[in-house]
Amino acid sequence: MKTKIITISIQSLAENLQAFVQVARAIQRGHPPKTMRDGLSFSSLEVMRKVLTPKRLALLQVIRQDRPASIYALAKSTGRDLRNVQDDVAMLARLGLVSLSRGKHARAGVSPRVGYDQIRLDIPLTGGWNSPSHRP
Repeated sequence: MKTKIITISIQSLAENLQAFVQVARAIQRGHPPKTMRDGLSFSSLEVMRKVLTPKRLALLQVIRQDRPASIYALAKSTGRDLRNVQDDVAMLARLGLVSLSRGKHARAGVSPRVGYDQIRLDIPLTGGWNSPSHRP
């Protein structure tokens, strides 16, 4: 089985907008984008660290390995408060890092799933994200 990788990158807003404009122009000319990249982009390393906390990354790992039947089961297996786990899973779902599916029965709950095996972090050493306002 082929390993599925999702890429998380650090890019400035200007770089993200430029990439979007290039894709939009290609579509207008009748050319679909060459590749659809599975991934997510943050404007700085600090923003990424605030969103992808160690606890959220641990949830991704548990979801991938244990395939819990519900968010309640995930909270129980991690020993974390249910409300906090629900909030973290909702954030990860909004980012596209977790998919949620409702069970067949009314009381089955929502099952979280992770559809990739690895996360690759792409930090360019050039670019607008490392502007003077982002330097330590």
